[in-house]
Amino acid sequence: MTASATPPSSLDRRPASWYRDSIAVDLGPCPPLAGEVRADVCVIGGGITGCSAALHLAERGYSVVLLEASEIGFGASGRSGGQILPGLGTDIATVERALGLGAARDIWAMSREAVALTAELIERHAIPCDLAWGYLHAAVKSRHVRELKAFRDRLARDYGYEALTWLEGEALRERVVSDAYPGALHESEAGHLHPLNYTLGLARAARDAGAVLHEGSPALAIERGTPHRVVTPGGSVTADFVVLGTNAFQHRLVPELTGRVMRAANYLIATEPLGAARAARVLPKNDALSDANFVLDYYRLSADRRLIYGGEVSYTGREPRGLQARMDAKIARLFPALRGVAIDYRWGGEVAITLNRAPDFGRIGQTLYYAQGYSGHGMALAGLAGKLMAEAVAGQCERFDAFAAMPHRRFPGGERLRTPRLVLATAFYKLRDRL
Repeated sequence: MTASATPPSSLDRRPASWYRDSIAVDLGPCPPLAGEVRADVCVIGGGITGCSAALHLAERGYSVVLLEASEIGFGASGRSGGQILPGLGTDIATVERALGLGAARDIWAMSREAVALTAELIERHAIPCDLAWGYLHAAVKSRHVRELKAFRDRLARDYGYEALTWLEGEALRERVVSDAYPGALHESEAGHLHPLNYTLGLARAARDAGAVLHEGSPALAIERGTPHRVVTPGGSVTADFVVLGTNAFQHRLVPELTGRVMRAANYLIATEPLGAARAARVLPKNDALSDANFVLDYYRLSADRRLIYGGEVSYTGREPRGLQARMDAKIARLFPALRGVAIDYRWGGEVAITLNRAPDFGRIGQTLYYAQGYSGHGMALAGLAGKLMAEAVAGQCERFDAFAAMPHRRFPGGERLRTPRLVLATAFYKLRDRL
């Protein structure tokens, strides 16, 4: 069976971002694939999922070829807000309802492992990505206060998780200097990093372990068989296993996955460097923060004390009208001390979301594995996904199968109506955020 895809267009070229202008990892050349090669495993996608899979497979002794259509870290892995935290893109109650409390506990524990794995990989491979700890889940209204406190209590009671502390008043202002939030949960096991340097560091570690990396090598088709053959413009990879880590950039390469995720664009800005004094009037203890709205905003400080602020969403492929003015106004409203601050960078990136916002892991046949649909929660979880797929290739499937057991449905409406339906649903939740 052959699956084919249209390669990424020129519209997918990565925009300028602060991350690209602050690269600290010298990956060196990763030339496009040329000719016919043989490997144990072909990994498709050079984001965190693919680079982690390549690293863990190579460390197990497999010969690995990784194909990246553009550049390593091209997608959300190199453009995101850089926030790492336990959990999923959906409430853990979604997992409980689908799989039961015992399975939900296992998945929650592995999400914590994902954060620990991120820190361990950074230390072991000396990745210069500015890892910092501390995270705030901020309430915007009284309804959020009740929901966040209930979330803290349920995690402590049912999952033994004690890393969440409720803050309000002066205790909260010691961490975020804004009058916008009536309270927040502080999470000590979560934090933030430079996502592009982290992804490049994983790629460098994978190559040091023996994996071969090819940029500018889109997978045009997967000719399935025993073994598989992955075709690119310059050649092909024949491999016993294929690991798919393309997430929002699958481009119909595997027809069975069509409609299981949707691409959603998110937008970020980076201010000019604030300096120590102004940064202390924003996030004095260098936490990351996201609010509790459905269409949430999030921000953190960079290592050179810029405010990196993300939010807004588009499912249409077009930038929302008035985006620049809205984002600038939000910063001025949250932090009066930053009124008039210069915005040095503006960029966007696309993530893949699932219908239930839980990640979609699975296999097609016995030798094609995929992990996708992190729904904005992939910075830590994608690294674990790569490790779990390496375990599964080696015959240790239990942990991967725990995630793969999560049921998923395609977005309703087919190709023509899927996006309009989601836009309408999001408009409803935006309205609810205002109430």
